[in-house]
Amino acid sequence: MEHFITDKPFIYLPDTASTSTSSGLLSGMTLAVKDLFHMQGIVTTAGNPDWLMSHPVPEQTASSVQCLLDAGAQFVGKTITDELAYSLNGQNIHYGTPINPAFPEQLPGGSSSGSAIAVVKGMADIGLGTDTGGSIRVPASYNGLYGLRPTHGRIAMDNMVPLAPRFDTVGWFCISLDNMQKVAQCLFAQVPVEFSGADTRIAIADGLLTMCDYQDQAERWITTHLPQASRLGNTITVDDATRASAAFRTLQGREIWQTHGAWIREQKPVFADDIQLRFNWCSELSDAEQQQAEQDAHKITQQLDQLLQKYDAIVLPTTPGCSPRIPHTPEQEAGLADYRSRLMGLTAFAGLGGLPQLHLPLFSSSNGHYGLSLLGKAGSDMHLIQLAKRILGDSQA
Repeated sequence: MEHFITDKPFIYLPDTASTSTSSGLLSGMTLAVKDLFHMQGIVTTAGNPDWLMSHPVPEQTASSVQCLLDAGAQFVGKTITDELAYSLNGQNIHYGTPINPAFPEQLPGGSSSGSAIAVVKGMADIGLGTDTGGSIRVPASYNGLYGLRPTHGRIAMDNMVPLAPRFDTVGWFCISLDNMQKVAQCLFAQVPVEFSGADTRIAIADGLLTMCDYQDQAERWITTHLPQASRLGNTITVDDATRASAAFRTLQGREIWQTHGAWIREQKPVFADDIQLRFNWCSELSDAEQQQAEQDAHKITQQLDQLLQKYDAIVLPTTPGCSPRIPHTPEQEAGLADYRSRLMGLTAFAGLGGLPQLHLPLFSSSNGHYGLSLLGKAGSDMHLIQLAKRILGDSQA
């Protein structure tokens, strides 16, 4: 089966417009939900027809979704996800690849692509998704949105289709930090306190900036907006990112096979070729490979812990650059696989450390959108949003 483009990011739309019976902080805001979250009486496909056919209609709604509905958000539909959320591309051979509105020839980013595109197109104010290896941060970068991967375990993951529970998080997209903060208040049950940011210690991951295609642009922005930030120099390097990517991919792969291996062996679902190859790779990972990955991950998380004892936030690139073009040949597919490893060198730090990371949509060119992230201490999710508001001031959407 070939990938196809769709201008409809939704996989399910209510028969009639649903009006929330609750009033609250999110009253008047619309909500698009990634099709990994269970909602009572609505099928969950997880991006794959064989999953749909082999699982019952959910009888309960994920508590994260219910929380937003109870706060007054209006549900407008469930959105396309990459198959079982195991991709960062945003492609789906069964339900379509949601079109990147500003750059139609380029990938929308996955696996929460449908929720991201719904927000970009003004179909929803809140795009609810998940982030395991970058599935909020990457589409946020490619589509010019704010996107938060929260602290691991900060938001309950009940009544959802998992990918790799050790790394899975609930996240969301918005076009403004004000909306991001409102959602955070609901999901974290936390009211933001007055924030000056005067004593916030920020560091720049210089070594990781060399991995992005827009280093000069990023440096100019940092000089203007964060002149007092500390520079980490070679404290975190490209080699560290390479090790982080390899460790994360191995540990994630082992988790994925433990989670879905039995179903895949029994059901023999039809996957896109690249995703099938990824599952095959997961099935062949060894105990020795996991042990080595655990050792590497431990060193990386120790390094992060030491840095975050000194600093409140670390600035790093979210993605190496703008979204890659949609592949049409085997050679392009192979190039995309290589790019994925490079990309995960940037996204793996938050995953391995269970840390919050907020994408800031700072830059745009004729080639696409991209930006920088704030990586924070565990539990500092709201602080990152408030810090971003202080840094960006009137320039935030």
